[in-house]
Amino acid sequence: MRRLLNSFRFACNGIRYAIHTQPNFRIQLVFLALAVLMGFIFKITQLQWTALILTSSLVLILEIINTSIETLMDFITKEYNPEAAKVKDTAAGAVLIASIMSVVIGLIIFIPYIF
Repeated sequence: MRRLLNSFRFACNGIRYAIHTQPNFRIQLVFLALAVLMGFIFKITQLQWTALILTSSLVLILEIINTSIETLMDFITKEYNPEAAKVKDTAAGAVLIASIMSVVIGLIIFIPYIF
């Protein structure tokens, strides 16, 4: 039981680290809060909630993975390394793609309620 509790504590430490050190993570949390608020205001369907939760979770998960990859690469080498830059850039690209798709899905969900 103690190992399980420690696992949760370590995971929460990682989330706290992302919140405190990653401005993009905080921005994404703000947009998530706005989307959830809009979901309650417009009374979106269960399927729409599912899409909203899945896409938002994917963005946050990828942002944390990106943060861990960047941290690892910075640990491995403090100097500029073109191969390390490729690793960091592709991880950031994954977050960007997920973020764009999340916005698109948000627009698909909310535009009919607005217009």
